[in-house]
Amino acid sequence: MRAALAIASREVAACFRTSIGWVVLALYVLLSGLWFGLQTLQPGEPASMRALLDFSQWILLMVAPAISMRLFAEELRTGTIDPLMSTPVSDWSIVIGKYLGGLGFLGIMLAATLIHVGVLELVANPDYGPIIAGYAGLLLVGAFYLAVGTLFSAMTKNQVVAFLATLFFFLALFFASGPLAQQLGSPYNTILFTLSIPLRQADFAKGVIETRHVVFFVAWACVFLAGAVAALESRRWR
Repeated sequence: MRAALAIASREVAACFRTSIGWVVLALYVLLSGLWFGLQTLQPGEPASMRALLDFSQWILLMVAPAISMRLFAEELRTGTIDPLMSTPVSDWSIVIGKYLGGLGFLGIMLAATLIHVGVLELVANPDYGPIIAGYAGLLLVGAFYLAVGTLFSAMTKNQVVAFLATLFFFLALFFASGPLAQQLGSPYNTILFTLSIPLRQADFAKGVIETRHVVFFVAWACVFLAGAVAALESRRWR
């Protein structure tokens, strides 16, 4: 675990040593700020962060792959992954460490938007239950996005390919659990609706934290991280 935490701290620091990390952070804060100003700070609108929290899951759809694409792909391209894999550190520690590094950067991004909560407190009297639940939901959604991105990053040396593969995976998932599910009807729509990320995030934004939603995101994140470990292990035999 100590090795994984050391790798994670290195990854978080690396995000701020490159322009990509600062651009991603600035883009997320800018877009969330614009949406907050346009949809929440309006006369007659409720003192709620729900509009921003619902919109943020779509921003994360672009931002999370941009974070995860470099976790392995860049090191695979430059060959710097070889010294790391030659150390007495397990592949699980490497994958978990890099994943936690990306998750740490994502947490910093979400924390930067807490300024909107402060603004809302100044002009209204918000209910903090849905706000806390909404941020918890965003963190789980982002963790799932990053886990999928980690797998694709471990499978290719090209960051652009890793980014696009992650993005198209979730676009396909959203289509299958949304428009396609509505067209197919019962009983197939019931199965596909269980894969819907927006429906689960909507419950969090309402202030509802259900165990089944938490288990869904955590379990699938573990599955894709296991896939990333398998992809990394396969490189030892090449």
